[in-house]
Amino acid sequence: MTSRPDRRTALITGASLLAAAALPVHAQKKYGPGASDTEIKLGQTMPYSGPASAYGTIGRLQQAYFKMLNEQGGIKGRKINLISLDDGYSPPKAVEQVRRLVEQEQVLALFQTLGTPSNSAIHKYVNAKKVPHLFLATGATKWADPEHFPWTIGFNLSYQAEGIIYAKYLLKEKPNAKVAILYQNDDYGKDLLKGVKDGLGAKGAKMIVAEASYEVSDPTVDSQIVTLQGSGADTFINITTPKFAAQAVRKAYDSGWKPLHLLNNVGASVGSVLTPAGLDKSVGLLTVQYYKDPNDPQWKDDPAMLEWRAFMGRYYTDGDPKDASNLYAYIAVQTMVHVLKACGDDLSRENLMKQAASIKSLKLPLMLPGMTLNTSPKDYFLVKQAQLAKFTGTQWETFGQLLSTVD
Repeated sequence: MTSRPDRRTALITGASLLAAAALPVHAQKKYGPGASDTEIKLGQTMPYSGPASAYGTIGRLQQAYFKMLNEQGGIKGRKINLISLDDGYSPPKAVEQVRRLVEQEQVLALFQTLGTPSNSAIHKYVNAKKVPHLFLATGATKWADPEHFPWTIGFNLSYQAEGIIYAKYLLKEKPNAKVAILYQNDDYGKDLLKGVKDGLGAKGAKMIVAEASYEVSDPTVDSQIVTLQGSGADTFINITTPKFAAQAVRKAYDSGWKPLHLLNNVGASVGSVLTPAGLDKSVGLLTVQYYKDPNDPQWKDDPAMLEWRAFMGRYYTDGDPKDASNLYAYIAVQTMVHVLKACGDDLSRENLMKQAASIKSLKLPLMLPGMTLNTSPKDYFLVKQAQLAKFTGTQWETFGQLLSTVD
């Protein structure tokens, strides 16, 4: 005769079943393409050649950073494999390389694909494929459109926000300025130009006395500078990438034009722009910053800066410590690592996007003091603060308050 289980046994059995049912929720691992117990495969395109090749250092640093991270055990034992391909700053080439990354390499996500033209060319494709398109190395405002492009999140301060900051500064400090503007003739240049015009408002029509554009295929912008100088402008807003930024700074100085010169952030590196242009010719330039300048002596003994320099000395010896692009690249890759860690063992593309759109008050030590990074499912603008800075001849020196761009 079989004996009935007593009450104590039944309770233990029931509790065990409940515990067993609860365990898989935490223990289950979920993987999207490119992810496994041992690897997380990411992809990016960079202009290692072509007119924006100065930015290639960003991809090289990030590969070096993941090498360091992998030597330390990776993320939860998973090694990061960043496949970084050259697109020559050419949209058709970017499309070809991104298709390779998505369809052949089967990457989990795209990370820091660089350039407004290149990202514009792949924008619809990667969203249709539902591939995370994260922390783009461009400030185009359209990267923050979760309603229409939920798989794309930019990294930089938006170009329109940057343009608005310059406009507000001029309205306050130089309201009678005669403004000349040079801009790259693509989505990047037009986006920042729109920010300037929106910020100036109705008065802008009177303040702006000349505009000139250039193509990335142009050998120089010398003729544009001569034209702008001839307008009689006393203020110059320079919306250019490094090669052309260096040319514009040098040509303006050599031609005897001495306007108040505002240089956009993406062209303001001491190492790749101001040094080639001539540091003596760059004195007095204004820009905006949202991370610490490696050339600024106030950060000489800053622990985060010392850590970054140690990294450069060990893992990226070919990189220039004076080039702010290398510090920018370091911050961007730290942000990506933060999101990957937040994913835990759910490395599906859906969860990766969820975590990227849920960044709360992230403080990275190389950002300017007081700055935090934030996103939400309805707000994809990651960087919303910046500070004006003036070039002294050796470094950028910030001044004024940390400015919010959300109001």
